[in-house]
Amino acid sequence: MESMDPEKFKSRMHSLAYGQAMAAAARDYKKEMADAEKGGQQRHADIDVDELLDDPELERLHAERLAALQKEAEKRQALQRKGHGELQEVQEGDFLEIVTKAEKCVCHFFHRDFERCKIIDKHLGLLAKKYFDTRFIKLSAPDAPFFTVKLQVKVLPCILVFRNGVNVDRAVGFDDFGQKDDFPTSAVERKLLKSGVVAVRQKTEDDSDSDGEREQIRHSIFKSTEGRTGSDEDSDFD
Repeated sequence: MESMDPEKFKSRMHSLAYGQAMAAAARDYKKEMADAEKGGQQRHADIDVDELLDDPELERLHAERLAALQKEAEKRQALQRKGHGELQEVQEGDFLEIVTKAEKCVCHFFHRDFERCKIIDKHLGLLAKKYFDTRFIKLSAPDAPFFTVKLQVKVLPCILVFRNGVNVDRAVGFDDFGQKDDFPTSAVERKLLKSGVVAVRQKTEDDSDSDGEREQIRHSIFKSTEGRTGSDEDSDFD
């Protein structure tokens, strides 16, 4: 057998030893990382939740959340004192002040004897509860001749939409609701959303577009129109 040069043999042995050392180091590193991960999991498992209650950052977040809730509650109470959350009938003498002071306002010009006005009242009453930031009012057209003429209200029911005291949109009769008496509340809602007088929000269980509530409105309409004769067209108001 041919003998290997001493220098080559030495170099080869050195390389082999280096490779084994690197492999051992890699195994040690892998084991160390696994132990650290296991230890970290154990430490997380050992954390006492009660200790978090004393964390100053958590206390700060909790205080900020309470302050925000308190502020929202105070705002809601202030709006409620102004008549928000319901469809409120107002007098002609109060109309101008209410409309100019409310950022967003919906006013229904109505006649007490018109059945279609009662249908609009049902839908607006539901939406008033849903969109608390918007003021919903109703004004008897025969009892408010000045504003009826000034705002050119000629057909009832008539919904006028105001933003910062400016009339930006209107819905005359049932033209925007399919010319049917049993339209859903969502039809009026879509009109108000398009006008920008109510803000988009997620639906909840209290929303008024359920089948049961629509059937209740349909039944109420049927009862109120029993015995009526003639067409069911919107009523001209002179």
